[in-house]
Amino acid sequence: MEKEDLEAADRFETVAETYEQLLVPALFGQWAAAVANSASVREGQRVLDVACGTGVLARTLAMRVGPEGIVAALDINPAMLAVARKKGAQAIEWREGPAEQLPYGDAQFDAVVSQFGLMLFPSPERALQEMMRVLVPGGRLAVAVFDSLDTLPAYAALADIYARVVAEEVGQALRSPFSLGDVDVLASCFADAGIADVVITSSEGTARFPDVGTMVAADVRGWFPFAQIRLDEQTVDVVTREAEEALAPFTGPDGTVEFPLPVHIASAVRA
Repeated sequence: MEKEDLEAADRFETVAETYEQLLVPALFGQWAAAVANSASVREGQRVLDVACGTGVLARTLAMRVGPEGIVAALDINPAMLAVARKKGAQAIEWREGPAEQLPYGDAQFDAVVSQFGLMLFPSPERALQEMMRVLVPGGRLAVAVFDSLDTLPAYAALADIYARVVAEEVGQALRSPFSLGDVDVLASCFADAGIADVVITSSEGTARFPDVGTMVAADVRGWFPFAQIRLDEQTVDVVTREAEEALAPFTGPDGTVEFPLPVHIASAVRA
């Protein structure tokens, strides 16, 4: 590997480590058990985690299936996988690849799960078809997505700040993870994939950041670089100052930022 490639890989691994340190505890970690429950994951099963990121769900799955089970975890981002391998159980089979073309044979898994990745796939319908393909008959699929941005005013306000202070495409980058939050749109996505009888349940968690600066840094350093968005420190300072005012309704006396985090979990069974 060329020196430039190694340096780029190191930079992106640092981004992935920031994602693990700031975004996983604030948003993602709390949903791992709920997704595993929706897929009825149990001891001894073969389970696939699609778009595994840094592995928070895969680690939960590994504990569920135990030493007799198998957990495979796939992500298209090698930096995410590098961090996941450092933190994950040795028994997890980490693999790089796209959700729309899973590198597994038909009917390989008892359960397939995906946590907060579907709305970012180039073709979510194709990804859902692939997830169903690798399930055994009677196997369960469970997919988690964030609710719509209009139910998350803290992130809506932050997206508007990025759009105004930086550029509309930066604001849109923050809005994109909420694009499947409408239940009808989510159900249509499954229907377009040929998946009938999808069950969608909605739950509310809590987003929690130590302070506004950390919430801004989580996206600036742990998400935006993967979207080829890099902001200079002066711009980040301006965004943070505006965010402190906009997020005041969600900020406690100690500076902690906390707000409801509504999520949908869609599940289906392969016939």
